[in-house]
Amino acid sequence: MVKRQVPFFNYRALFEAQEQELTAKVVDVMRRGAYILQQDLADFERQLREFLGVKHAFGVADGTNALIIALQAAGLGRGDEVIVPSHTYVASAASIHLAGATPVLVECRDDHMIDPAGVRSAITGRTRAIMPVQLNGRTADMDEIMAIAHEHGLRVIEDAAQALGSRFRGRFAGTFGAAGTFSFYPAKLLGCFGDGGGVVTNDDAMGERLALLRDHGRDSRGEVVAWGTNSRLDNLQAAILNVKFRTFTADLDRRRRLAALYDEGLRDIPELLLPPAPGADPRHHDVYQNYEIEAERRDELKKHLEECGVRTIVQFGGKAVHQFEGLGLTHYRLPRTELLYRRALLLPMNTSLSDEDVRYVVGCVRGFYGRG
Repeated sequence: MVKRQVPFFNYRALFEAQEQELTAKVVDVMRRGAYILQQDLADFERQLREFLGVKHAFGVADGTNALIIALQAAGLGRGDEVIVPSHTYVASAASIHLAGATPVLVECRDDHMIDPAGVRSAITGRTRAIMPVQLNGRTADMDEIMAIAHEHGLRVIEDAAQALGSRFRGRFAGTFGAAGTFSFYPAKLLGCFGDGGGVVTNDDAMGERLALLRDHGRDSRGEVVAWGTNSRLDNLQAAILNVKFRTFTADLDRRRRLAALYDEGLRDIPELLLPPAPGADPRHHDVYQNYEIEAERRDELKKHLEECGVRTIVQFGGKAVHQFEGLGLTHYRLPRTELLYRRALLLPMNTSLSDEDVRYVVGCVRGFYGRG
C-alpha cells in the first residue's frame, strides 16, 4: 500500500464542505446583530423538535450544561443517587455531582452500553434516577432500562451527546425518559463551530422548568420567577447548525457506509471485537459517532497505525470515570469496564473520510495482525 495520512478528525473539513453557505449565514447573522435568543435559535429548536418528534427542545450552552439543567428540572439534588455507567466522558458523572446528587457507577456490556443488570444491582433506597449514556452513536437497550425505571419509580435522564439520530426499536435516542440531552461540539454527529448543546422533553412541566433554568429564571415576560443560570445556545451557532442540518440525514447514512466497510474488512480478525455492524440487530439503528473497537495488543496496534499515518484515539483519556483518582471514586470494581479500557481504540470515523481512507486503515490493521 502507498502510505497516506488519515487524521482522526479533520476540523477544517467541517467548514470547507459547506463554505459558501456557512459564510453567507455568518455574515447574515452579524449584519442583523442577531446574537442571543433570536430567530435562528427558534428555527433550530423547531428543526430539532420535528426531527426527534418531541414537544419541547432547547438550545443550551453545551452538553454538560444540558445534563445539569435536565437533572435540576427533574428535581434531583442533595441526597439523591443517580446511576450512570463508568464508561462515559466525565461530564456525565460531573453533571450529577454539580446538580447536588451522587453518581453511582455501573458496568457496560460488550456493545459498550450501560448494563441493565448492573443498574438493577446498584439500586438503593436513595436511588432517584438512571442516566443511560448513548455512546458512539448507539442507543442502549431501553426496553430493559425503562422497565427497571418503572418498576422502581425512577426518572430517566438520557445522555445522548454522541447519539443524535440513533434509534432503538424505531425510537430516537434522547426521547425515552423525562429528558434527553445532546452535544453539538464540532466533532459530534451534528457539530457547530464551538460549544453547543440541547435538551429535549415531552413533559410540559419539564419544558417549562428547562426554559427558566437556561435563561436566569426569566419567564416569557422577562420576569425572574425562579433561580436559573445562563446556558443559552448563541444564535450564531444555531444558524450554523441550521445549515448543517440540511445534510444531516445523508451524513448519518455516510457514517453507516463507512462502518460497513470497517466491518467487512476486519470482522475475520479474532484479536478484535468490533462494534455491531449496521443492520446486525434490527432493534438498533446505529449512526457511528465513533468506531470503537477492542484490540489485543492495543498499544502496539496504536503505535503501528501512527507509523502508517493513521491517527487514533483512546476515548476519554484512556480512563473510566472511576479510574480518575481525583474524583474519589476508585473504590468501584468494574472488571468489564476496566478490561475495555485496556483494549479500546477509536479508529477514524467522520464524513470527511473517503472509502479509500477506510480501506487503507483496514489494510494497516490487517497487516499488524499478519492478515494482509
